[in-house]
Amino acid sequence: MSALATPENPLRVAIVGSGPAGFYAAESLLAKPELSVEVDMFDRLPTPFGLVRAGVAPDHPKIKNVIRRYEKTASNEGFRFFGNVEIGREVHPAELAERYHAVVYAYGSSTDRQLGIPGEELPGSHAATEFVAWYNAHPDFADREFDLSCERVVVIGNGNVAADVARMLALTRSELEETDTADHAIGPMAESGIREIVVLGRRGPAQAAFTNPEVRELGEMVDADVFIDPADCELDDVSRAYIDSDEADMTTRKNVDIFTEFSRREPEGKRRRIVLRFLCSPVEIKGDGRVESIVVGRNELVKDPDTGRVSARDTGERDEIECGLVFRSIGYKGVGLEGIPFDADRGVIRNEDGRVLDDEGAQVEGQYVVGWIKRGPSGVIGTNKKDAQGTIDHLFEDLEEGRIPAPALAADQASIEELLAERSPDAVVSYAGWEAIDAAEKGKGEPLGRPRVKFCTIDEMLEASRAPQGAAR
Repeated sequence: MSALATPENPLRVAIVGSGPAGFYAAESLLAKPELSVEVDMFDRLPTPFGLVRAGVAPDHPKIKNVIRRYEKTASNEGFRFFGNVEIGREVHPAELAERYHAVVYAYGSSTDRQLGIPGEELPGSHAATEFVAWYNAHPDFADREFDLSCERVVVIGNGNVAADVARMLALTRSELEETDTADHAIGPMAESGIREIVVLGRRGPAQAAFTNPEVRELGEMVDADVFIDPADCELDDVSRAYIDSDEADMTTRKNVDIFTEFSRREPEGKRRRIVLRFLCSPVEIKGDGRVESIVVGRNELVKDPDTGRVSARDTGERDEIECGLVFRSIGYKGVGLEGIPFDADRGVIRNEDGRVLDDEGAQVEGQYVVGWIKRGPSGVIGTNKKDAQGTIDHLFEDLEEGRIPAPALAADQASIEELLAERSPDAVVSYAGWEAIDAAEKGKGEPLGRPRVKFCTIDEMLEASRAPQGAAR
């Protein structure tokens, strides 16, 4: 047999997941002109781009411009997309290993972390991820219902997803109608009874995980004032020492400055109000049949003398906030796939620098991982580029050192096509099919002055995907 990664014997790689991590991995794999590499990318949805499509807030269209880079990768002759194919349903991981020299898992973290407090299961208590997916027209969540008739909402978390939820709840109808917010969400959000959105952080302003632009935007709302109690902006000794040290980055220092400026503002009497509260942890969600209030505990910050880690400690002080809706935004967590080593505590595929490891710590040859399912849910979109490059560098090292295993079955393009034709006839979406969906959505949005009107169901997507003729790509 000829050497691997040659025109006669191309290196065939499957990528599971088509979000930023998956596309950066594909870009790195296809970037070496001296090697012949073929990449097949799989996604359980008919649409690619992961959270760039289904997670980025609709009023942040510029962030989605990164898709142009992914489109360039998809135009490579060595790239194919297989949408509406769920690994573990239509195709099992072991069947990928039989047909590819290497498999790169890039499917992210699909579940949310829970609070673990009484009342969390009450109607009106939701994961922020569900709400984000609902207003972004994710087909898994299009039929969800959120009662937005209450006057006060509590959002738990101090990261960008929490900021997105607060901001989206405060947008006006005209602002929403300029975006690709799901049609089914625009009316309920614009006409909601919400007057106050309270955002809780368990630590202080110096530990908040927001990026600076996300914080600034909360103070630039057309019809919502931002409010912070000046006392909440007074840094304790632990936070002041951190801000004054070389450890604090510019983002943190600017956040504290922005919070302080917010605390000095006089309200302008806008229709809604966004309230930022720090050093608060949820203790219990209360209500008779649905959410009526949330009990929060007041925290103080303590620093571990050995590790230097700053954590929040409950002081025993309690406060009860009346509310009709609670969104928890305290992080994502990955789920495992059958036959793939998984660290359930961390919610990631067991790995070392992107190489999958078995339960004994030995490398599983030909198996790799990138993105959140590799490192946990951290960083921004661009973080995935360096992360993916590191993993693919290791893959190429293994190629050079002869550690890429030969697949049990023929590693050719027809093998997976034949399997999918048997398992999922007429339901697989090629990249050309996605381009047809994309064109149809943009076509629906153009007369309304919107970037697109998204399809909200798999059936709608499949119907639109069948518009083009020709070979799959």
